[in-house]
Amino acid sequence: MEQANPAAEVPTARNRKVVLREYITRAPREDDMLLVDGGAVPLRVPEGAAGPAVLVKNLYLSCDPYMRGRMRDNHNSYIPPFKPGSVIEGLGVARVVDSTHPGFAAGDIVSGMTGWEEYSLIEKPEQLNKIQQSDIPLSYHLGLLGMPGFTAYAGFYELCSPKKGEFVFVSAASGAVGQIVGQLAKLHGCYVVGSAGTNQKVELLKDKFGFDAAFNYKEEPDLTAALKRYFPEGIDIYFENVGGSMLDAVLVNMRMHGRIAVCGMVSQHGMTDPVGIHNLFFLVPKRIKMQGFIQSDFLNLFPQFLDDVAKHYRDGKIVYVEDMSTGLDNAPAAFVGLFSGKNVGKQVVCVSQE
Repeated sequence: MEQANPAAEVPTARNRKVVLREYITRAPREDDMLLVDGGAVPLRVPEGAAGPAVLVKNLYLSCDPYMRGRMRDNHNSYIPPFKPGSVIEGLGVARVVDSTHPGFAAGDIVSGMTGWEEYSLIEKPEQLNKIQQSDIPLSYHLGLLGMPGFTAYAGFYELCSPKKGEFVFVSAASGAVGQIVGQLAKLHGCYVVGSAGTNQKVELLKDKFGFDAAFNYKEEPDLTAALKRYFPEGIDIYFENVGGSMLDAVLVNMRMHGRIAVCGMVSQHGMTDPVGIHNLFFLVPKRIKMQGFIQSDFLNLFPQFLDDVAKHYRDGKIVYVEDMSTGLDNAPAAFVGLFSGKNVGKQVVCVSQE
């Protein structure tokens, strides 16, 4: 609740925040995060700021699997770990409250890295993207038109080099990235199969996202046989989101000169002793190209991605599903749910609807 402070003549607001309790080595739990009262914050950029800065009111926060890695005491990753006792960081959509940066003004809507709190001071505002409000919901800039959508777009087109008529398999296919990969593949003229962890998600893949087929991996005692059933001629492209036994089964079923884009391995996130892969030798006789990537490798394509995917959405050629939790106090549960498949679609937390 924003309120005037007559003494300082600067309005202040209560600022609740979610902080990391301590580093973990297992799957995350809700009690690894604490909701704390950060007290009243002035709704102005501090005069002593080191450089141009932007103060924002957070509207939507993104829950993404990569954040699990930032809960470990691991300083060798592409992104540094969170600090115990400090606010958790993630991608968000926010409204600018005050700015000393010439590129941003009060009232602007922006997306970028922010804190899991009601108000955040962004000290590197050059990393923010200004959002032009349109008929597309603001929260979609954390999914369809955000990092997950761009991950799908860059990974599929740049790493997979798809050709019309090829056979495409997507794991974790109903998630934020997978649902877009599958639809892009269909638009490209490919045959697409997805896997998911519930029958509800399987039906979503077929009925809403237009996959040619889908299966519940939890109901398949033999994943190698399941993939052989759905791909009797083999797999040309695998968009990898889970790792473990699924990757092993895929390697056996790949076609000659197949491509595997390694986006993530969510099945391994909670393991202190990750499961090894037994079928890597198939890379050799089948001449398979398998490559990991991060969407920021392809930022030069981001404007083209926005144009292409926004047009597909407006033309009804791509649909999108998000799972919205309301309230900062529900953010820890929303995040933890990612690792047990509780979310259906892209997981987002609404902090304020304004």
